[in-house]
Amino acid sequence: MLKLFLAGLALGLLWVAYLDATISNTFDQKRYALPATVYGRSLELFEGAPIEPAALVRELDWVGYRSVASLYRPGQYSRNGNLIEVYTRDFKFPDQFAKGARVAITLSQGRVTTLTREGRAIDLLRLEPMVIGGVYPKHGEDRLLVQLADVPASLTQGLLAIEDQRFMEHYGFSVTGIARAFISNVRSGRVVAGGSTITQQLVKNYYLTPERTITRKIRELIMSVLLEWHAEKEEILESYLNEIYLGQDGPRAIHGFALGALHYFDTPLTQLGLHQQALLVGMVKGPSLYNPNRNPERAKERRNLVLDVWTQEGIITPEQGAVAKLMPLDLQGQDSLKQRFPAYLDLVRRQLRLEYKDEDLTTLGLRIFTAFDPSMQLTLQRITENTLASIDDTKLLQSASVVTRVDSGEVIALTGGRQVSQAGFNRALDARRPAGSLFKPAVYLAALEDDAKYSLVTEIPDLPLAVELPSGDVWSPENYDKTHRGSVSLYAALIDSLNLPAARLGLDLGPARVKQMLQRLGMTAPIPEVASLPLGVGEYAAIDLAAVYQTIAAGGFRTPLRTIRDIVDANGDPLRRYPLAYERTVDRATMHLLHYALLGVMEEGTGASLAPLLPADLVTAAKSGTSDDGRDSWFAGFSGDLLTVTWVGFDDNRASSLTGTRGAGQIWARFMAQEARRSVAYRIPEKVEYKWIDVTNGRRTGRGCPNAQRIPFIEGSAPRTSTDCRKTDNPVRDWLQKVFGV
Repeated sequence: MLKLFLAGLALGLLWVAYLDATISNTFDQKRYALPATVYGRSLELFEGAPIEPAALVRELDWVGYRSVASLYRPGQYSRNGNLIEVYTRDFKFPDQFAKGARVAITLSQGRVTTLTREGRAIDLLRLEPMVIGGVYPKHGEDRLLVQLADVPASLTQGLLAIEDQRFMEHYGFSVTGIARAFISNVRSGRVVAGGSTITQQLVKNYYLTPERTITRKIRELIMSVLLEWHAEKEEILESYLNEIYLGQDGPRAIHGFALGALHYFDTPLTQLGLHQQALLVGMVKGPSLYNPNRNPERAKERRNLVLDVWTQEGIITPEQGAVAKLMPLDLQGQDSLKQRFPAYLDLVRRQLRLEYKDEDLTTLGLRIFTAFDPSMQLTLQRITENTLASIDDTKLLQSASVVTRVDSGEVIALTGGRQVSQAGFNRALDARRPAGSLFKPAVYLAALEDDAKYSLVTEIPDLPLAVELPSGDVWSPENYDKTHRGSVSLYAALIDSLNLPAARLGLDLGPARVKQMLQRLGMTAPIPEVASLPLGVGEYAAIDLAAVYQTIAAGGFRTPLRTIRDIVDANGDPLRRYPLAYERTVDRATMHLLHYALLGVMEEGTGASLAPLLPADLVTAAKSGTSDDGRDSWFAGFSGDLLTVTWVGFDDNRASSLTGTRGAGQIWARFMAQEARRSVAYRIPEKVEYKWIDVTNGRRTGRGCPNAQRIPFIEGSAPRTSTDCRKTDNPVRDWLQKVFGV
């Protein structure tokens, strides 16, 4: 018996030693395992900034500001007509710490006219960005780290009063605490306090399973004592405040009081009222049972019970308790924007994982600042849903769009499917389809680089074509309308998106040269070197084509598409910046000729039918695209500030009978009409000259002559033959007047 006792004692000591090693080696690691937080762009206001009062109020609502009659604490705003006063919060931006203050914003005719901070004029106001999501570990836990010193004293004292009154005295577990909790619960007839100490609860959450067995309870008690031996009381309490489970947001688990405050009230923990603090403390006992969204009456009853205990223990005064019990639950609106942008967050995560390990993204508490624009994203989502509903009654037609800023290449909005707010297959990144006619600009651009041979008025045959392939098959492309025009100018072939001239031009250049141009424009997906390449053969996602058209929109400067601007660590210290990077890959003069043709698409080509949807003074350039049998409807186009690429089609690749304009173009035009602010910047570069050309024969002519049109040429490449007509006083039909103003 003695030997058995000694053997059991030795095994017990080994077990305790193992548990001690577990505590000492992993406590700090577990305590600070934090997911990455992803932010959108900051709204920047300055004198002259364009914004309507309603739009500014909407932005304030999105970042959790509350509308009040009179400001008395951070996180509030009030509106009186065109005057909006805001009590901003403290926020640490990647480049500076912004101290909260009272600011006043005056607007007039849709623009900011004055900005003051504490009564003094300022040049710039930056609102803190909206949290749009996070990068969580596979188990889905999310938390927002808070230090004990930053937690309201009423909350920490109130938590101890409910969960562990002798926390500062015991060594991990409390026999008297268990007895007191039992007596209190019997007297009240309901569960008011728990028997487990905060240390035991923390050990259970960190290390143990929820099973109820004697062995697990013994392990919990031993590990609690060991934890108290290794850690200070303040460390344990701080860890508990950050670890406690407070509910579920879909697949995302809400842990810690700081994140719980934002999730339920959209308010920082430091700014919670007593009634809100009591609600969170009351939920510790049962986050599902006392969930205020699902069980509001039960949650309110539990909250009021907690307030009664706080009053009895002297944590708050009877007057404070009475006022807090009269308060509503004060939850945030159910239309919170957080986690409603899964497609964009998917792109952010993919770009992050090019440089960071998953473990870093889910444990280090990184803060990711992106270019995401919530206003444009919601506009894109609404237009996508409404447009698809108007053109398709099967509810199966899908869409994907990518929106970038022309001057930076930043992706600011993105949709990955018809159900824009639901996670799932991200068509913007993963639906790889033929590009159709969206490849034609690359073909014509490659030709125009050889200005000794090609110009916009060079005639190209528009006749039947048959090409024998290496496999022995014969490739015979056709125009969309199944007709042949004999010959057409390069300009006419592009704006009308004719297949046969593009195919012939591609054969003349060779597939390798076309592929090279696509790569120079930013295409990174595999490109087949085949005869049908000019008609978009291959598999490409919307994000791939957005990279190509970004270079076109930027005038030949290739800029890698990016979402991330800055990354900082959990303390707010900068880790990495992502500044603008670009290189010129296409000559400016040659790109100018292509821009002219893409402007023509919208003025007199395949995109002209979209004019009623666009503002009359907005100049845009674009290209439509359609794959065989209308399986894929594409539209890519840009203004002076925005580029948007949109795809519409069925997942099963069935024919939709939609052209690029009647499908994707409808979404593109409606979005650009609402969000584009500047027309295409169309400046004539050096080495480019404009000549009046008779478009029926490609000869030089005069202003006002029949069929005359102003067309750009690389210097020395304009036609040398002329018509008999010279400059006349006849009326001039010239869409360039809209661009140049003359």
